[in-house]
Amino acid sequence: MSENVKINRGLKGVYFERSGVSDIDGSKGELSYRGYSIHDLATKSTFEEVCYLLIHGELPNADELAGFDAKLKAARSLPPAVYDIIASCEDGHPMDVLRTAVSALAALDSDSQTVGEEAFIENGIRLTSQVPMIIAAHEAIRNGRTPVEADRELSHAANWLWMLKGEKPSADAARLADVDFILHAEHGANASSFAARVTIGTEANLHGAIVTALSTLAGPAHGGAAEDVMKMVQEIGTPENAAAYVAEKRGKREAVTGFGHRVYRKEDPRARHMREGVRQLGEEMGAPEWYAILQGVVEAMKPYARHGLNVNVDFYSGVIYQLHGIPMDLYVPIFAIGRMPGWIIQCIEQQRGNILIRPLTLYNGPEMRGYTALADR
Repeated sequence: MSENVKINRGLKGVYFERSGVSDIDGSKGELSYRGYSIHDLATKSTFEEVCYLLIHGELPNADELAGFDAKLKAARSLPPAVYDIIASCEDGHPMDVLRTAVSALAALDSDSQTVGEEAFIENGIRLTSQVPMIIAAHEAIRNGRTPVEADRELSHAANWLWMLKGEKPSADAARLADVDFILHAEHGANASSFAARVTIGTEANLHGAIVTALSTLAGPAHGGAAEDVMKMVQEIGTPENAAAYVAEKRGKREAVTGFGHRVYRKEDPRARHMREGVRQLGEEMGAPEWYAILQGVVEAMKPYARHGLNVNVDFYSGVIYQLHGIPMDLYVPIFAIGRMPGWIIQCIEQQRGNILIRPLTLYNGPEMRGYTALADR
C-alpha cells in the first residue's frame, strides 16, 4: 500500500474544501476578498467595512455599516474577572495572555457556548472588539499603569491606538493602522485559519476555535515574520550596510527575513500599501533611516526575485510598529487583531455543511511483533 500513497507534507497543494472568501493567485501576485481587489479595499475602504464584507459576503450600505459599527463599539468591554486574569499573568508573553483571556471569556460568557451561524457572527463581533482591549490592557498592567478605557466614538483602529498609548492618534496614524488590519484580515487556508476550521469540524464553539487559531498564530513560523524583520533592521543598522548583509546571508544560503511566501511567487500584493506607510510615518516621526534600510535590502534582493524571493507584507509591518514605539512582543498580537474577521468567516464556512477534518498518516514504524513481558525485557 505504501508504494501507492503520495505524501503531501504540510498538506502542500492539497485542496480540502471550497471557499467563497479570499482568492489568492500566487503566480500573478493577486489577492481579493469576496471578489474585491485588496488594492481597492486598502485604498478606499475601512476595516469595519471589510469586516462586514468578509462576514456577510457583500459590501454594506450606509445603514448596514452604521449598525455593524454600533455593535462593534457596544462590545468594547471586558468582564472584571478578565482584568484579574490578565494581572495574574502579567509577566507572560502577550500571545499567551491573549489566548488565556479569550479562553476565560468562553467560560464567563454563556452566549459563547452557542453553536450556529448567527451565534458565530454575534460572538465574533464581540471578540473582534475585545481582542485589542485585552492586548492593550495587558500592556498597561505589565507596565504598572491602569488600562485605558475604550472610546466608543473612535474607529476600531483609532481606539486600538488610544487604548495602547493613552493618547488620541493622528488621522494618518489611525488610517495606517486601519490599512494594516485590512491587509491582514483574511488569507485563505493559512495555518491558523485551518486550525480554527479543524476545531469547528468537531462541532466546537467559536471561542474554542479562536483559542486554537491564536495558539497556532503564536508559532514563529506563522506569525513571527514582522518581529524578525525588525530584528534584522536593527542588526543592519544603516542603509549602507544593507547590501553587505544580504550578500553574507545569501552566501551562507540563509533566508533573508521578509522575502518569499508559501503562496506568492511574485511580490505580495499587500506589501506596497505598507511600503508607503513606512516612508510617510518615518518622515513624520523623524526616523527616515528605517525606510532607507528596508529599501536597501529590497534593492540587494532584486537578483533573487526570479526565484520567487519577493518582499511580503510583514517586511514593512514591523517597522511601522517600531516607529509607534510598540514593543516587539506585541507584533503577533496586532496580527491577531486584523485577522479576527478572517477567522470568523472561516469558522462560519466550516460550520455550514460541517465535516470532521481527519486526514491520514502513513505508518512507517516497525512490523508487527510479539509482546515481551516486563520481567523479560
